[in-house]
Amino acid sequence: MGKSREEQESLFVARQALKMSGGHPFYEALNRVLKGNGFDKYVEGLCEPFYAPKGRPGVAPGIYFRCLLIGYFEGIDSERGIAWRAADSMSLRHFLGLPLDKNPPDHSTLSRTRRLLDLEVHHQVFTWVLARLADEGLLRGKTVGVDGTTLEANAALRSIVRREDGQGYTEYLEELAKQAGIETPTREDLAKIDRKRPKKGSNKDWVHPLEPDAEIMKMKDGRTHLAHKHEQAVDMESGAVVAVTLSGGATHDTKTVEDTLEQADNNLAEAKDKSDDSSAERVSDGVKEVVLDKGYHSNDVLMRLDESCIRSYVSEPKRGRRRWKNKATERDVVYANRRRIRGERGKELLRRRGELVERPFAHALETGGMRRTHLRKHDNILKRLLVHVAGFNLNLLMRNLFGVGKPRVLQGRPDLARDLRKALLALRDLMVELWQRLSPSTEHAGARLPRDGAVLIAVASSGCVGQTVAFTTAC
Repeated sequence: MGKSREEQESLFVARQALKMSGGHPFYEALNRVLKGNGFDKYVEGLCEPFYAPKGRPGVAPGIYFRCLLIGYFEGIDSERGIAWRAADSMSLRHFLGLPLDKNPPDHSTLSRTRRLLDLEVHHQVFTWVLARLADEGLLRGKTVGVDGTTLEANAALRSIVRREDGQGYTEYLEELAKQAGIETPTREDLAKIDRKRPKKGSNKDWVHPLEPDAEIMKMKDGRTHLAHKHEQAVDMESGAVVAVTLSGGATHDTKTVEDTLEQADNNLAEAKDKSDDSSAERVSDGVKEVVLDKGYHSNDVLMRLDESCIRSYVSEPKRGRRRWKNKATERDVVYANRRRIRGERGKELLRRRGELVERPFAHALETGGMRRTHLRKHDNILKRLLVHVAGFNLNLLMRNLFGVGKPRVLQGRPDLARDLRKALLALRDLMVELWQRLSPSTEHAGARLPRDGAVLIAVASSGCVGQTVAFTTAC
């Protein structure tokens, strides 16, 4: 019986002695797509102005962006986690193109590279992926759906300060308690004073000193946090995300939809210019129709969409009977939108909005790990978010080319092989029955149906005597 004991490691190990795998099939296929379309050369040209001609060599731009894509496909929220995962996996090292004697970039290198490259470079990578979708005919952009969600900020609510004097929240409550006649207030006294105070979480009065872009708001689970608002525009035909914007968490939907649609128009135009395939002619010159939920419904939004020649399909909330005195123009656009959403096309688009627009949020934020940000300031967060959502678009491209959109798509499916085997065995039986029906005069010496899925039929007929015909399912 062997016993565990400390083993002295060898000073040198031959490369042939290492057990090397061929790499993960998904990442190998993704690498072929990226290299086949010249991704590395493209990003190196974009990032060349940010690298010094001499000095210590930095991480290659292709490796940096692949690391961020790993964050999406592996569901890793932080750059520290990405660096650890890349160093721990031989398949990911192969995806990054790193030899055994070279380590993948650590989290500080990824963070520094992100700060070095500006937002426009990350935006160009996002539109490059859109151009690849256009090459495969997966991008149209004529009808888009827009929706927003919240990202929990990397800031604690207890650290907010007053905008006018920088006073902390606890110190402010203690000052209010002293004004109320309580010289040495306890925590219960401060909680009682704070409970009765109106508008205690106003963004006009309070701000986080290290994260001024985050705003106080109530999350969907009922908790109050500092948060950002992530809004996106999704192609209603393919489900591809064509625009990503970021704003303060408490910013109303009616204030951000125009910026998102403008960004979508610009991205569609850039993707069409970068595409090298004739399929890009299907890409619309701009957004022609927009599908929104009832949070975006307002007279001003509908009028601005009408002025921009964009047909609106906006769900209308129940507001009761409305008065239109001196508002004939607003009435006309509201009634026109109401007729459209009650039609067959409007109902179909609103049903598809719930599927196609919500799906990227689930992939990028829930399984993708970006619901809570580990970065601060909108530019930094948007850099990571753009490449993260670009990974979702690559997800659509990989599913179209290879039938699999994520490396972990078959996890949790132990019954898949069993179902496939049953289907192949049923196909085998069908082929045997078909052979018997097509050859009624043939004497079948016998048929053996072994467990491995092969069928051997001895045929004793003219021209086939002594021959063995094998049907196999290759199980």
